[in-house]
Amino acid sequence: MAELEQTYEIKAPVSKVWQALTDAETAGKWGAAPAKLDAREGGQFSYWDGDIHGTFTKLEPMQVIEQDWYGHDNPTWRYRVRFTFEDRGDSTTVHMLYAGDIVDEQRDIADWRDYYFDPIKKLLEV
Repeated sequence: MAELEQTYEIKAPVSKVWQALTDAETAGKWGAAPAKLDAREGGQFSYWDGDIHGTFTKLEPMQVIEQDWYGHDNPTWRYRVRFTFEDRGDSTTVHMLYAGDIVDEQRDIADWRDYYFDPIKKLLEV
C-alpha cells in the first residue's frame, strides 16, 4: 500500500478548518457540493454528488479525522485518509496521510491541492 503525506498551513482557527471537513454546508462552500456528511464514527460522507464517498472511521474533535474513501475512478478500491490538526491560534497546520493503491502520485498531489486544500484556504483565509 502506497502512502502520500502532505502538510498544509491554513490561516484560520482549527474550529473553522474542522468545520470545513465535517460540515456539509461548509464543504459545499469550498466546492465539494453537493456534499453529505454524517460526522461521527461509522457515519457516511459524500462529496461532489458521490464522486468521492466513504465512512468516517475515527473522529477526535479538533485533532484527528480518519476516513475510508472510495472514488469514481476505481470504485472498489479503498483509500485511507488521516487528517491531524495542530492548533496555532489564528492558523492551523493540517497533516494529511493518504494511503492505498496510488496510481499517479503527482496527479493525487495536484488533486488534493487543487480540489481540496486550496479551495478550503480560499474560503477560510480572510
